[in-house]
Amino acid sequence: MDLVAYFKNVFAPALRASFGKSERGAALVEYALLVALIAVVCIAAIQVLGNNADSTFSNVGSKIGEAGS
Repeated sequence: MDLVAYFKNVFAPALRASFGKSERGAALVEYALLVALIAVVCIAAIQVLGNNADSTFSNVGSKIGEAGS
């Protein structure tokens, strides 16, 4: 039996039997990518909202300062 026939008849089915049905690794990678994407979106949203909140508080503070004078 040559090497290619041995691989097709013995080794390939053994690989499919041990790795073919388990998708835990693929699911883990997908979940990790999803968590990373959510983290990036959250960081971007916090930066945008933080800048908006900073300018709003500055405007309110200046209005209060003008009213107190």
